[in-house]
Amino acid sequence: MPENNKILFICDDNELSRHLVEQLMVEGGYFVSFQPTAKQGLESFRENDFDLIIIKPQMPDLNSAELIKGLKRIDSDCIIIALLDEHKQELLEYLFGLGIFDFVTKPINLEKLFFLVKKGIEIHTLIQDNRMLTQGLKESNAALEKQNSLLAKRIEDSTKNLTRLYEDLRSTYMRTIKVLAQAIDARDHYTHSHSESVAKYATVIAAEMGLSAREIETIRQACELHDLGKIGVEDCILGKVTPLTEEEWKQIRKHPTIAAHILEPLTFLNDVIGLVRQHHEHFDGTGYPEGRRGEDIHLGARIIHLADAYEAMISARSYRKVPLTKEAAVEEIRKNSGTQFDPRVVEAFLKVLDKL
Repeated sequence: MPENNKILFICDDNELSRHLVEQLMVEGGYFVSFQPTAKQGLESFRENDFDLIIIKPQMPDLNSAELIKGLKRIDSDCIIIALLDEHKQELLEYLFGLGIFDFVTKPINLEKLFFLVKKGIEIHTLIQDNRMLTQGLKESNAALEKQNSLLAKRIEDSTKNLTRLYEDLRSTYMRTIKVLAQAIDARDHYTHSHSESVAKYATVIAAEMGLSAREIETIRQACELHDLGKIGVEDCILGKVTPLTEEEWKQIRKHPTIAAHILEPLTFLNDVIGLVRQHHEHFDGTGYPEGRRGEDIHLGARIIHLADAYEAMISARSYRKVPLTKEAAVEEIRKNSGTQFDPRVVEAFLKVLDKL
């Protein structure tokens, strides 16, 4: 039986409910609490912890918005799968805007439902872990500062232990920060493993441009941490399916600076911090957060910017379910060479396309 296996099922269709609850319990090994009304479902969710919720959106006692908003008020991180009578694009956009994770339509494809349940519970677990990491970040920093003080005393007592102690501390910092960065990627199932993919693309481009092994390693680390600042951006903005408002864009544009501030205590990452801070700067000066242009932007940041943009274009996103084809993404990069992207980086990128 799965470790995280508690599902809340809210539906007024008794025949469908009996069938799906039986399948989830018998075949999936999940614990399922069935509630036939929306109000009973909300009460059950308020009193118990559930890893995932399956709902029929339009219930007789509450409409879709009232039910979903009610669930989100109790737990903003809850994962919701909607059971729909038919596939209507306008309805889907509305439900995604309210915050559902995904949907299935009648007749119910059990294989798809089981897949979504599994992935939804995994994402809910990652989100909870991320919340715990976020809450504990200040405490961790205080503990690490205390370790620094202890390290200074040990250096006075015996300098021969300096290298080993420093590397241990460095590894502790890096493990903490990387786990946090991975959890942030996983807040949205569309961006899961995004940083890992960006790192793969960027290091191939950097190697083509003749950068040293040390420079390539710096770029790889910066890619892993480049979206760390999204810890300061609300989930509803990161997962929004409609165009962002100007105020929401202001939040998005802050994430490189937030990431740099989080990493600043880690002095051994000074080179990495510069790349993270500048990875959204445009070659023509129209980027953010500082509006740098041309050679005033670190070469590594220019490489990461292109790799990040390419990965985003060829991947599904909350605001664009169908990714661009590789050909369309390449054409977009060609078109923006000299404005958004460094022409030298674009030239190297085009040479290594087959490797990507």
